[in-house]
This record gives sequence, C-alpha cells and structure tokens, in this order.
Amino acid sequence: MRVLLTGAEGQLGCELLRTTPLSCEVTACGRSELDITDIEGVDRRVARLKPDLIVNAAAYTAVDRAEREPDRAFQVNAEGARNLSRACMAHGARLIHVSTDFVFDGERGRPYQPEDTPNPLNIYGASKRRGEEYVLDATDGGALILRTAWLYSGLRSNFVTAMLRRMNDGQALEIVADQVGTPTWAKGLAESIWQAAASSRLQGLHHWTDAGVASWYDFAVAIQEEALACRLLGRPTVIRPINTVDFPTPAKRPRFSVLDKTTTWSGLAIQPLHWRAALRSMLIELGEAEDV
Repeated sequence: MRVLLTGAEGQLGCELLRTTPLSCEVTACGRSELDITDIEGVDRRVARLKPDLIVNAAAYTAVDRAEREPDRAFQVNAEGARNLSRACMAHGARLIHVSTDFVFDGERGRPYQPEDTPNPLNIYGASKRRGEEYVLDATDGGALILRTAWLYSGLRSNFVTAMLRRMNDGQALEIVADQVGTPTWAKGLAESIWQAAASSRLQGLHHWTDAGVASWYDFAVAIQEEALACRLLGRPTVIRPINTVDFPTPAKRPRFSVLDKTTTWSGLAIQPLHWRAALRSMLIELGEAEDV
C-alpha cells in the first residue's frame, strides 16, 4: 500500500513512522516537504505519488496561540483538510484524518458519542470542526475521521515531557483538577491508524483514545509516580490541585471531554490499554532510550 503521510515531524507522525507495517510504503512529508494549505502543491504531490491512502497528521495544535492566530489555525486545520480531501477524491485515494475532543464543549457530563453535536469553545476546536465538515463533505462520508485527546509521546514536547522537566527541576506544581478527559499515547493511536488503514470497515466519524478517564491533576500525579518507579526522577515534588478559574488561559477548554470509543474498539478488534498502563509503557521506553 502506498501511503502519503502529512505532519510527519509531529509526535503522531513520528509514531506512525516507527510503527509502519511492512506492507506499507510511506512517503513522509513535514511542512517543508508539503504545505497542506497550498491547494495546487497538494494536488501536484498527490497526482505524482498516486497514493492508495493519505494519513493527515498535520495540524495547528497551539491551542492558546490560536486565539491570536485564528486565520492560521483555520488555514491548516480546515483549509488544509479540505485540500487533502479534494485531492483524494480527484486521484482515487482514501483519507484518514485526525481530529480532536475539543470539538465538544464539555457540558454533556458523559462520554461523547461520535454522532453528538459539536460545540467548540475555542478557535482551535472550531478550526478542527470546520476541517471535519470539509472532509465529510468533500469525500461524501467515505473518509475516516478519528477524534483523539490529550496526546503525548516521548518524541516531542507535550504535557508529559513538560511535567518531567519541571519535576526534575524540583518545582512545586499547581495542576488543574476540574478538567477531565483521557490521556492518549501517540504510539497506540498510530498503531490503531495502521489497523484502520488495513481495513475499509471504518468510515465517517469515530473516536480513539486509551481507556479510562483522568483530570490533568490525576495525570500529573501518575506521571510522577510512574517516573519515580522507572527511575526517571530522583525524588518527588509537590503537586497541588487547582481549579480552572485559578489558572486562566486565552482559550477556554471543555470541562469533560471524554470520548466514547466502543464502536472504534469493536470495529478494529482492539483490546485497549488503560491510559495509566500506556503511560507506564511510554516512560519505560523513554528510560531505555536514555540509557542507550
């Protein structure tokens, strides 16, 4: 299978590359190789490569900065998604597009089903929702859109790596405890994307994260406990729970953005890892890499 991967330099793109099945021949493009906001450039690249599948892991993910740069966020997350969708339709490729839990407002109080009505609270979420709409419209629902949440890995900057740096510095931490979602290891998402690539059973909107729920405070406490167990940290630091009102940010965030993944897990025949088990595996990998 010939695959065009966009966003290859991001944490999901890196995990997709290191978990690529032998049956796939991947052309990996970062922004310097393919700017997905350039519709003519996208069409030329797809026409030349003739991929069977495009996996769009490219995104503008700076949630707070997006409030200052809405045009750029919509260019990448919405227009870029539309450009790829149109190229897929023009050249006979399938599309797997990655989206976010931030398309929801967090007021539902239960895990969100794929068919629940989105209501994003911030520019990032609104731009990703617009991208979903463009993909669904341009591909007549034939593409696969996977919403995920709270993504991390050991390969790029994210909440886990930021916490480890601050904990190693011995800083006391104040972490929001009233926003709830599901931490998700990018490697697990990447492996699931490759499983979806091997089958055309999943189309339209679906959700994928690790299992379980957590607040950001729960997540930070688990990072410290698991990192101490893995000897990535020498000593614990103080972690205090705070409320969202005590930590104002430019972008408003959903209070409860847990996604219901049952149809995706069933469709891919996946036995999901609990988020804490996935975190432990990622930190063990990180420790082994540092020892090399």
